[in-house]
Amino acid sequence: MADHPDLAALRRALAEEEHAYAEALAAVDALATVPAARQDDPAVVALRTRLNELWDRAQPPDDGGVAGAARRQVWQALAPALDRQRDFNSLLVQVLNASFQDASSLSVRLRQQGAALVRYLQRLQPMVDARDRVASGLATTRAELVLEGFDRRLESLGRRLEGLLALRDRVETVSQQVEGVRDALAAEAPRPPVAAAAARAADDAVYAAFEGRFRGSRDELRARLLPYVELFKEQAPVLDLGCGRGDFLELLREAGVAARGVDQNARFAREARGRGLEVVEGDLLAALRACADGALGGVFAAQVAEHLAPAVLLDVLREAHRALRAGGLLVLETVNTRSVLGLLEVFHRDPTHEKPLHPDTLSFVAAAAGFTEVRLEYRSPVDEGTRLQAVPADGLPAAAATVLNENVARLNAVLFAPLEYALVARR
Repeated sequence: MADHPDLAALRRALAEEEHAYAEALAAVDALATVPAARQDDPAVVALRTRLNELWDRAQPPDDGGVAGAARRQVWQALAPALDRQRDFNSLLVQVLNASFQDASSLSVRLRQQGAALVRYLQRLQPMVDARDRVASGLATTRAELVLEGFDRRLESLGRRLEGLLALRDRVETVSQQVEGVRDALAAEAPRPPVAAAAARAADDAVYAAFEGRFRGSRDELRARLLPYVELFKEQAPVLDLGCGRGDFLELLREAGVAARGVDQNARFAREARGRGLEVVEGDLLAALRACADGALGGVFAAQVAEHLAPAVLLDVLREAHRALRAGGLLVLETVNTRSVLGLLEVFHRDPTHEKPLHPDTLSFVAAAAGFTEVRLEYRSPVDEGTRLQAVPADGLPAAAATVLNENVARLNAVLFAPLEYALVARR
């Protein structure tokens, strides 16, 4: 298996450092072998001995006779100069002897220092090797701990996914049983209108309670929907498909944007009208078809597209394109299928969801319906406390920490991407 580029670069850097260390150690070894001072060389010793003998030989002659007297007279005439020469020779010999002694002492000390430095470097090399082994061991241990943490989180997510899938299967089974009972009752006798209305009201009340439990409070919904208001400032009139209790319609009204809504849930529609909003109970596709060509400036639907069967979704896109005027705006918000957490915690929690919509798929079918300037906006980011945390670089080789944290970022991008996205497109 090929090395990661960062690891290969790290290995090259380590090899260069080891080569530089070997060169430095060889240089110190060479310096440690300081040659002995030449004062111990036999030729130098002989020269010093001869010099010491010569400087002391200048003595006055003591032989008799006329020749001896002549020599003594010459000696006396030259004595001052000879005395000075003898003093000079004496000082020169003393200086040379002292220099030889200093050189000998310096040579010994240099050899001692070189030997001590070599011994230290030889001790340092095993310590460096041991440190590298310990650092590698710590890096492996930290990587194993991080991977173990990943495994635990993935295992937990897997268990939750299995539970949600099992719950969905049970809901589908119960739904099929209910449909069977309804079909049997319908075959026996038509349901009285009062009974049908009561059943519908019960279903609406259950789903209203479900949304109240899992979609958040009214204030939380308004806060999540508020950023969309700016997109529709110049797009009146706006039709809100599946408007629920009318939270987005209320925000548009506060911004001075004319808008109306439609929702199949009678309880939601009634509550919205109670706030003075223009909302009707009914089918959203039928509401679009009732609009004249180019009659709308904007169409909005939050957490609705995933409730629609694929064929119905395509019809909604085509009808929205027809009902919008040139430059009109379409915004569809849905669950982000690129987020594992979004699938587990948002999509699979609601048993009425039909099919998750991949961002690429929704963008393609919108463009196929005739929309232009199609783009995606990702919303509802996951808080940092939930996401996988980066690994501290302390005690780890820099390249290893970089690679490990790159993998953490990749996992975060898949597991904990934003929970929702909005398709924004122009007519």
